Amino acid sequence: MRIAVGSDHRGTEVRHRLLELLRSWSHEVIDAGAEDCPSIDYPDVAAAVAERIGSGEVERGILICGTGIGMAISANKFPGVRAAPCHDDLTAEMSRRHNDLNVLCLSADLLGEKLIARMVEIWIATPFEGGRHARRLEKITEQEKRIPRS
Repeated sequence: MRIAVGSDHRGTEVRHRLLELLRSWSHEVIDAGAEDCPSIDYPDVAAAVAERIGSGEVERGILICGTGIGMAISANKFPGVRAAPCHDDLTAEMSRRHNDLNVLCLSADLLGEKLIARMVEIWIATPFEGGRHARRLEKITEQEKRIPRS
């Protein structure tokens, strides 16, 4: 699977660990994060990953900031992106099973290393159920199409 991973300055360490982990699982990863800077605005990083999702360059994305919330807000502004912060095994699983989440947003400040690794593993392995959930996602896609783009 092709996965883009991005972080702001607060998520740099987590991003580096995830890049190694994903490569060890034989995924192709694109590093879209900040390096050697005291501060970077999370919307810039979210855009770099979200644009890759929207273009089909990657199948999934992972974004890391202090809480994961800012990244999710920013990434969801891009057509075709379904991003949400997850904070445990259940939210990681259900985000895929029911919402076909293609961008996982994580907190660098609130989640431990082992929990993050387990959540990412679950998120990657969990299939989308389809069925009634596919109908709901299609409604979201139709709503996106009605939003004027400049």
